[in-house]
Amino acid sequence: MNDIPELTISPEKVAVILAKARQFDVKDVVTDPDSGSNGSDDAMLSVLEDHASDPSRTELSAMIRGLNEDEQIDLVALAWLGRGDGDIGDWQEIRREADRAHNRRTAQYLIGIPLLSDYLEEALSQFGHSAEEFEQPL
Repeated sequence: MNDIPELTISPEKVAVILAKARQFDVKDVVTDPDSGSNGSDDAMLSVLEDHASDPSRTELSAMIRGLNEDEQIDLVALAWLGRGDGDIGDWQEIRREADRAHNRRTAQYLIGIPLLSDYLEEALSQFGHSAEEFEQPL
């Protein structure tokens, strides 16, 4: 397939963000926002909840904010592509729309997409890549 468009963000960066998003995606709603107990008192359930101070959220947000504008636009377009807003043949149009919608809240927007990691993984596959090819061996 020689008609695959060029990305301004590297597939490796997408894979790293995808992996971090996957850690964040498993978080659940906060059930006890005023809990004063320590983790062992509540069976460590709070580590599975989506707290604003969550390190996964903070790291994911920092990764996205650290991208340049073109990379952020590609990342949003990839999320849209992966959720089915078109196919690889519609890439230029999807990317133009992402460019038009770009603002300073890109990280917040992307983190708010419930299946972000799945969408990015699907989009990567449309570009001929898989997240697994960029995983680091333990």
